[in-house]
Amino acid sequence: MDEPHVVLNRKALTTPRAAAIAGILFALLFGTSMVLIRLSIPSDQALGNAWLDTNGNMVALALNLVPYAGIAFLWFIGVIRDRLGDLEDRFFATVFLGSGLIFLALTFVGAALAGGLLTSYRLDSASVLQSGVVTYSRAVMYSIINVYAVRMEGVFMISLGTIWLRTGLMPRAWSFLSYAVALVLLLSVGLSLWVTMVFSVWVLAVSVYFLIQNLRRKPQAAASAA
Repeated sequence: MDEPHVVLNRKALTTPRAAAIAGILFALLFGTSMVLIRLSIPSDQALGNAWLDTNGNMVALALNLVPYAGIAFLWFIGVIRDRLGDLEDRFFATVFLGSGLIFLALTFVGAALAGGLLTSYRLDSASVLQSGVVTYSRAVMYSIINVYAVRMEGVFMISLGTIWLRTGLMPRAWSFLSYAVALVLLLSVGLSLWVTMVFSVWVLAVSVYFLIQNLRRKPQAAASAA
């Protein structure tokens, strides 16, 4: 006797709303974390390490938001890939997925270094300052977040924009916008620490677009059913 087939309902994954919610959560959490860090840690190392005493708690709060932002970003990637389905090009999909995961890994490493620095300072502030660990850690964190991670953001956007352009799943304007913003990330890294916010704004814009499209389809579906 044949076993009954089990039909899995994947509507929750394929709907644009899922990607919209995940993307919006990532943009808000990651953007808030970056703003708190930028406001707490002076970009000029010559200003000293007073921020460790005055803004240490704010930086700790920002670091606690990073894991949740990472979870939302993983969901965002997963839902976009699910939307592509059989249209997904293997080459660009590999670059898209790889750059997204590398960006996430670099962000976690940078956050872990910052967290380790704060913990070490609280345990033995004198030794940390005298040994030069603060200066070294700040330089490493700057390179990881503002150089390597930002460039992975640019690659992520270029690959996804190309996928949209080839599949037609998004308007061509979004692909060209993604290319333009990606160039800003790839070429303007050294100009401002605030450049890391560009990626959050882009994810937020894409997610809001998904949400608007989903809300527009509901009345159309209801009218067709009637």
